[in-house]
Amino acid sequence: MDQKWKFEVGDVVKLKKPHPCGSHEWEILRVGADFRLKCMGCGHQVMTERKMVEKNARELKTIEAQFPQLITPDSPTQHVGGTPSGKFSKVAHAVKMESLQDAFSLDELREFDQRVREAGVTPEYVVEIKIDGLSVSLEYRNGRLTRGSTRGDGLVGEDVTENLATIKSIPKEIPTAPEFLEVRGEVYMPHEAFFALKEQQELEDKTPFKNPRNAAAGSLRQKDAKITAARGLSIFVFNLQQVEGKTFTTHSETLDYIKSLGFPVSPRYNVYTNIEDAIAEIQRIGEARGTLDFDMDGAVIKVNDLTARQALGSTNKFPRWAIAFKYPPEVKESTVRDIEVTVGRTGVLTPTAVFDPIFLAGTSVSRANLHNEDIIEAMDVRIGDTIQVRKAGDIIPEVIGVARHGENSVPYHMPRVCPSCGAPVVHLQDEAALRCVNPECPAQSLRNLIHFASRTAMAIDGLGEAIAQQLIDRQLVHSVADLYDLTKDQLLTLDKFKAKSAENLLKAIASSKQNNLDKLVFGLGIRNIGDKAAALLAEHFGSMDALRNAAAEDISSIDGFGGVMAQSVVEFFAKDGTADLLHRLADAGVNMQWHGEKKGTALAGMTIVVTGTLPTLSRQEAEAMIVQNGGKASGSVSKKTAYVLAGAAAGSKLTKAQTLGIPVIDEAEFLRMVAPAPAEQPELEEET
Repeated sequence: MDQKWKFEVGDVVKLKKPHPCGSHEWEILRVGADFRLKCMGCGHQVMTERKMVEKNARELKTIEAQFPQLITPDSPTQHVGGTPSGKFSKVAHAVKMESLQDAFSLDELREFDQRVREAGVTPEYVVEIKIDGLSVSLEYRNGRLTRGSTRGDGLVGEDVTENLATIKSIPKEIPTAPEFLEVRGEVYMPHEAFFALKEQQELEDKTPFKNPRNAAAGSLRQKDAKITAARGLSIFVFNLQQVEGKTFTTHSETLDYIKSLGFPVSPRYNVYTNIEDAIAEIQRIGEARGTLDFDMDGAVIKVNDLTARQALGSTNKFPRWAIAFKYPPEVKESTVRDIEVTVGRTGVLTPTAVFDPIFLAGTSVSRANLHNEDIIEAMDVRIGDTIQVRKAGDIIPEVIGVARHGENSVPYHMPRVCPSCGAPVVHLQDEAALRCVNPECPAQSLRNLIHFASRTAMAIDGLGEAIAQQLIDRQLVHSVADLYDLTKDQLLTLDKFKAKSAENLLKAIASSKQNNLDKLVFGLGIRNIGDKAAALLAEHFGSMDALRNAAAEDISSIDGFGGVMAQSVVEFFAKDGTADLLHRLADAGVNMQWHGEKKGTALAGMTIVVTGTLPTLSRQEAEAMIVQNGGKASGSVSKKTAYVLAGAAAGSKLTKAQTLGIPVIDEAEFLRMVAPAPAEQPELEEET
């Protein structure tokens, strides 16, 4: 990844090595415990651990400490991460909501203590659990909750008062409160609520949240407060931001006071007179983290004396009086009982280690993806072995090594035939994975059916994995075209299917016939073609007939397409059975035409980069307008960039544009550029 240190959701980064589809560009979908990236070419998603990015950021801090002259105003070390999204009204924080400097070793905590003492402070320390949630501010006037807001970038957040008011653990009225009070806390989702929500999402065939923190953030920022209320959120308050009519000398006193007002405070806070005792408490917290009913993001050491805090001050990003310790990923051992091999919709064989259940990073884990034959051989994982398991980014279980081989264990070899259909499996060129190339493979039929019905494809509500499995098992559906021949009587033979369920599914199938062409192209499951690439194909060729007859050269000429993607399209339409499938879909009445709006030409041929927070448009809205007017919305600045559309808090992209001499425009100028030309007025003949 390029040396870029400040990341936002929606940014596009370039990798030196291309994805198999030929694209170098990846869109950042999520920033949190991990970074989730989406290939701009084919839509494939991957995840990289946050610690890899943090490692780079820490190297940057080390360099800047040695060479202060290299520090620039837009360096990520000088800014609190995160920006308001534009969904809610903005709130300017009277007291900056700072983030914390991270430490990854106990020696870094001792170095922190040394810096505090060198500043002339003989400290007491408060040690607290660092809750993994969403930081918020709560404001009270005359004892009534008047405003609640997110942290945002530390200076400006979002007003989410209505949603916060649905959280039962937040007091709405405090009879003994002063005239004005502001506290800071962390909204989180308890494990019980998270697992219940995840189960409900899976039953509704929705993509479940990956972890409690993402679930909490997504739930708090709902437009409908009723959804927030149903999610079971809670809060721990950990700081007194402002108070009128009272004074305190220590942080521990403020926590005691906040607790007396009825707030749930940090579940564990103690005062220590030296750093070694504070470190011992951090180690005790680490040992207990698996017993908590919420996710934690480490432990925090804070100077207790409030006057000393003022003397120590803050950098542009972090307070000098506090530091957060990040625990290394929890690693546990277990015994491999089996290695299961599943077949995906493109025929790839994926091995999964099945082991004795272990409690890891807050959840019970008994399975971990082994990816491919090369990884199994490199680690020499065998059935009966004792393996070491951790969660990448505290989310996805992964096997990191073999602690010891089991007695009489033998090396494991992937099957040479497909476990679903028995056909021989092959290694395709430049692929590590084994693949079943039998077009009649039942496992592939199942995965193809699930993909075809998914929300980003044909969006057939009610056709989840369980129903799809029954349709395949009972041989009612062999290919996606068979969906459009299903009858009510056939559906009533499925388990737990009643008349209403059958009617609803048939309506959803019928409704899918009206989808635009891009949904069908994506639903066909062409290798290396994601939803955005499918939309480009549908729009460029206009019809399924034109697309299926296109040459690789015609496809690769589309901006954003590479040779691998083009070849994948050509190979798909050349396969035996594809023509028959398309004819059956067309005969069933499935739309085969592109019905998109005609693009304007105001920005034809222009590549425009959007950065910062615009006054009225979100980044997505601005980028949609760029595309709609014939331009290309890019996530990175280069010499080919025509304009940079910059808003408030624009960072490194703006700096790079200025360095390259690329024109920078604001929202008003952008809107003038895309505004329709005034209608030409007819000339009036001059009266004689």
